[in-house]
Amino acid sequence: MGQSHFHESARAQVAGAAHYIDDLPEVKGTLYAAPILSTVAHGTLNGVDASAALALPGVRGVVLAQDVPGDKLLAAFAHDEPVFAHTTVQHIGQVIGLVVADSVMQARRAVRAVKLDITPLPAVLTVQDALQAQSYVLPPVFVRRGDAATGLAQSAHRLQGAFEVGGQEHFYLEGQIAYALPLEQKQWWIYSSTQHPGEVQHWVAHALGIDNHAVKVECRRLGGGFGGKETQAGHLAVWAAVAANKLGRPVKLRLDRDEDFMVTGKRHPFAYEYDVGFDDTGRITGLKLQMAANCGFSADLSGPVADRAVFHADNAYYLSDVEIASYRCKTNTQSHTAFRGFGGPQGVIVIETILGDIARALGRDAQDVRLANLYGRDASEGRNVTHYQMAVEDNILHELLPQLEQTARYRQRQAEIAAWNAQSPVLKRGIAITPVKFGISFTATLFNQAGALVHVYTDGSVQVNHGGTEMGQGLHTKVAQIVADELGVPLHRVLVTASDTSKVPNASATAASSGTDLNGRAAQYAARNVRDNLASFVCGLDGCGAGAIRFVGGQVISPKTVRSFDAVVKEAYANRIQLWSDGFYRTPKIHYDKATLTGRPFYYFSYGAACSEVVIDTLTGESRVLKVDILHDVGHSINPAIDVGQIEGGFVQGMGWLTTEQLVWNDKGYLSTHAPSTYKIPATGDIPEHFKVALWPEANREDNVGGSKAVGEPPFMLAISVYEALRNAIAAGRSGEAPAKPVVLTAPATAENVLRALGRLS
Repeated sequence: MGQSHFHESARAQVAGAAHYIDDLPEVKGTLYAAPILSTVAHGTLNGVDASAALALPGVRGVVLAQDVPGDKLLAAFAHDEPVFAHTTVQHIGQVIGLVVADSVMQARRAVRAVKLDITPLPAVLTVQDALQAQSYVLPPVFVRRGDAATGLAQSAHRLQGAFEVGGQEHFYLEGQIAYALPLEQKQWWIYSSTQHPGEVQHWVAHALGIDNHAVKVECRRLGGGFGGKETQAGHLAVWAAVAANKLGRPVKLRLDRDEDFMVTGKRHPFAYEYDVGFDDTGRITGLKLQMAANCGFSADLSGPVADRAVFHADNAYYLSDVEIASYRCKTNTQSHTAFRGFGGPQGVIVIETILGDIARALGRDAQDVRLANLYGRDASEGRNVTHYQMAVEDNILHELLPQLEQTARYRQRQAEIAAWNAQSPVLKRGIAITPVKFGISFTATLFNQAGALVHVYTDGSVQVNHGGTEMGQGLHTKVAQIVADELGVPLHRVLVTASDTSKVPNASATAASSGTDLNGRAAQYAARNVRDNLASFVCGLDGCGAGAIRFVGGQVISPKTVRSFDAVVKEAYANRIQLWSDGFYRTPKIHYDKATLTGRPFYYFSYGAACSEVVIDTLTGESRVLKVDILHDVGHSINPAIDVGQIEGGFVQGMGWLTTEQLVWNDKGYLSTHAPSTYKIPATGDIPEHFKVALWPEANREDNVGGSKAVGEPPFMLAISVYEALRNAIAAGRSGEAPAKPVVLTAPATAENVLRALGRLS
């Protein structure tokens, strides 16, 4: 641990030798499915005429709701989503059934011949319409601390505002896919590109009306997930399994990119309204905040996503008197789901926007306003308890932010940019620093557990299996490093195998940035058990205490002699010593009350900050990110190269959310931006030429594996510095307007939205 190593699959991926599900050899008799999609946002489904499709060459059957042998509703948390639409359709792109054929293209051609009889019903398509109709997937949640009304009334200054932030398509390189193979005696083998094999297992068993133990789900790797394959990979597995059950043949279902856009959920779009009071320094003295999440047609993970947005509406700042209303709005669009940050970004951006507005209203530097509002360093300073009653005990931002300010030359560049803007009539620049404080743990406490298996073979090689999934983030690499350190063997002697529900049962999703924290610790405990067995064996041979035995560099060292690890393993086997073990870990200290959203939902916080500089063209609305400096806290990094890669990737993905990735539904509820031609993720040309990442050197103050901290999600929110820099550039470009006037910038900051914020486009 602590050293940079290549990703365990890097060489195979570069060579095209890393297998994804569509690369696997197919069983003889495999059929291929294509989805029948609703063409209406909301309506009564009167009938499906598949006769023309069934008459086409190669078509083997059509699968509809009546073909589901188990529960017709998915085994989702809220139990509110059908396997296939059967009486009503609730969004354009909802899956009504499948056509199954001998080839992919035969199935897709046949789908176009299916005729749907749908009577349209009124559709709710916007958050505003949902709020007016009180259309919710789950009841609203309210969190209060202190007296917001009194705090506002007594404030020296007061601002009101409203703005919206759009959703985001996951755009994983490998689309959603599942391959269902019926086995003997009603058993099943499911290959699924999923972040949560255990949930896929449960969903498939539920839909087929069988026990979980009859379903094995396997996933060697995903070609990207970002949260989009946490629950929604389960849909494809269920659909493929139901088709395979009906036809008695293996069935593969892979969505093409357009179908993936139309069928699957996105990051939740949010709409905000706020009323904030503050003093002359910009310190917040009262806040009323309304957050309305567009959840789509079903709950999916919207409850915990909206909860985490509430938890992160403070970001790094102490709110003494605050009242937050969270609405989980039901609309007739795709059911929105997990996405990197899981509601955290939607919470962080609102408080950063408010602080930017406060700074503008007071004519102060936003950095000073942010510093004035930070949580205290610890309990001795006060101001260290969140609005959900968790103490902030590890706040490093009082040291981290000034260090970034200095290394990025923030104050000097502010002055340089102001001078540059004064002589540049068209192009305007902006700069901003924003921090992040992100809670690490599943907010659903029961998911904070993990298991692992470590097998040492008689040649000294080591195999590891754990409940996490590898989606490119380097989880398997880090777990292998942890096990190699624990056993004192070279890294190349450790192999991590495919995630498999028949090996580690009931595993949590690989999500919430907790993959290494949970699975790495479980694997460490399993390896430690094997090491202790070997140490006890060697100390018996050498007549010393087990604590005196060291495992280092492929050797086992006792006070009397040095043996190779391989030799010790071979001799231990001959003496019937157990050379494998399981390991189990559950996160300590966490608890919270779901009814009141109070307690300690997180084991610790990860921190970081970014300084971003941008330029806008005030005539066209185009923008570019010029420079980015990041200082981020990963504790003692297990693999610095992988962590820096995660920071860079997370930042760029966040930058895409806030600048170019615009989802547009028309007035019929049709997603117009359903392909790369109309939906723009950041490309290589969007990466700033100056892009520097530094790691904060301090270890995690909690007892986490290797002293490390999670890295998957927190860097995403560092990109909010780009949004704030854009707002500052826009403020500089609004000729003749009062500088204190709020900048209302709808995200993403497309050219059109920048022009609207400039007042040059209605």
